[in-house]
Amino acid sequence: MESRREMEMKQMQAVMDHQFEEEEEVAQSEEGEEETTLDWRGRPSLPHKHGGMRAASFVLGLQAFEIMGIAAVGNNLITYLINEMHFSLSNSANIVTNFVGTIFLLALLGGFLSDSYLGCFWTILIFGFLELSGFILLSVQAHLPQLKPPKCDITMAAAAGRPPCLEAKGFKTLIFFVALYLVALGSGCVKPNMIAHGADQFNTAGSPKQAKKLSSYFNAAYFAFSLGELFALTVLVWVQTHSGMDVGFGVSAAAMAMGLISLVAGTMHYRNKRPRGSIFTPVAQVLVAAILKRKLALPSNPGKLHGSQDTNSLHTDRLRFLDKACIKTQDDVKEPTESPWRLCKVAQVEQVKSLLSVIPIFACTIVFNTILAQLQTFSVQQGSAMDGHLTGSFSIPPASLQSIPYILLVLLVPLYDRLFVPFARRLTGNDSGISPLLRIGVGLFLATFSMVAAALVERKRRDAAVAGGDTLSIFWIAPQFLIFGLSEMFTAVGLIELFYKQSVGGMQAFLTAITYCSYSFGFYLSSLLVSLVNKVTSSSSGGGIGWLRDNDLNKDRLDLFYWLLAVLSFLNFLNYLFWSNHFSINTSSTSTTISHGVKNSGEGLMNDNGEIHVA
Repeated sequence: MESRREMEMKQMQAVMDHQFEEEEEVAQSEEGEEETTLDWRGRPSLPHKHGGMRAASFVLGLQAFEIMGIAAVGNNLITYLINEMHFSLSNSANIVTNFVGTIFLLALLGGFLSDSYLGCFWTILIFGFLELSGFILLSVQAHLPQLKPPKCDITMAAAAGRPPCLEAKGFKTLIFFVALYLVALGSGCVKPNMIAHGADQFNTAGSPKQAKKLSSYFNAAYFAFSLGELFALTVLVWVQTHSGMDVGFGVSAAAMAMGLISLVAGTMHYRNKRPRGSIFTPVAQVLVAAILKRKLALPSNPGKLHGSQDTNSLHTDRLRFLDKACIKTQDDVKEPTESPWRLCKVAQVEQVKSLLSVIPIFACTIVFNTILAQLQTFSVQQGSAMDGHLTGSFSIPPASLQSIPYILLVLLVPLYDRLFVPFARRLTGNDSGISPLLRIGVGLFLATFSMVAAALVERKRRDAAVAGGDTLSIFWIAPQFLIFGLSEMFTAVGLIELFYKQSVGGMQAFLTAITYCSYSFGFYLSSLLVSLVNKVTSSSSGGGIGWLRDNDLNKDRLDLFYWLLAVLSFLNFLNYLFWSNHFSINTSSTSTTISHGVKNSGEGLMNDNGEIHVA
């Protein structure tokens, strides 16, 4: 017979098992159809212990510190390349451009690894330490004379007719590029996962309250981003200028370390989504099956498509070619098991439709980021030709003009979230106040006026300089930065929110990463436009001088280039109206879940009130 103590132990174990089952049941019911999330020990997360704004706040800390470190390096890197490494101006500019472009393109790698194999938390942690290692290596190289070429003033050497400064080569260059691209690899893979991991802390399935908190999180994330950028463009750039780049890079390393500490501090509070294996396999299966059955005719009744009888499935009329992947043929019936490469369910096809539908929206933000490129290049050059003095002894560095939008955003984002969103929510019934689609549209519309303001000011500056030799105050170009800052608050946040909500379960980080590619494409388009405009205007003028050919702004026609961008921006806005309208017509307001656990979160994007619905 069992002893009394053994019986008590068994009863206690039974009670504990029952309690665990109840807790797991609560977690499942709280999440509705949403995939089960895990705590740090791999057990199902619990609503009252994990997730929410408390957990997301640790990720927001990481975001503020990470952007602080990377922005301080990126914004002053060209100065280090010229003055310390003695690279040429053109070579230095290319290094900076390639560095920034690589960061945003590597965001795709980070999103893929996270969704497929590692999960957000471990992807951030691993690549965050790589980024930290890069900052430390940059600081070491900038500090040790033996890792840099001999000190030399390029300007003084050229003026005195002395031999040019010795450019860094060999091992010194190798150390620099290893450090720089460790930073690029780390930052690129961390960026999309910070946003996705923070958003994962909110369980929006059947919970309007959580949906509202998710909307507030996206605003808070952009506030953290703006705060980090502002601190980097002011305090950290000042440290680099007055204390040396070695100290500046060291401060960036310290900021990144603080960010990782913030991330790790929230470990026990996170809801973690499981990686799903290759995220591209379900998409590839639909495309292959649709191509194999391309010659078949679609049934007139969508209810005859494979999987349409599932209670969690819905069918839309967009991209009907893909529906052919759901046609069940005699060959499919004869097969002992259904091949996912020949026959797909409606829910899986709708997943692919959902992914493809966001591509036009993404494309409409490329011109927006082309305008951003002008504010970081030509507008800074514009400020260099103006009077930056506040007092007789203190003047504003032209590069610091980039901090203007972030000063505005630090002030406006909390007001937008706390005042405008609740007011708009009462009018529209939308958890975000206004839908992400509408938010993007408002931002794209405002971006046009940023270029209009820039063109008007540049015309006034040029006329004053050419006619009377007068120099305008640098504050004249503040409006173009202020308008664009307001535009960015709408567009950037709206795009990330839309892509995260539109993305299927298990692909949130990758879809978020795609939004960062818009920055790369925007900067590449800017370079293409400058070259094209110079070529066209040089041939049409007859004198061989294009609008942007000369280094003297008083001879160039930067104002006309700004007007061209304003026209392109407005045409881009009209293009966006077409695609966003098409986006809303061909959707429904019901979510769907893919078999084998892959979730289609957001087949329907807008209802008749313009509200976006996602699971």
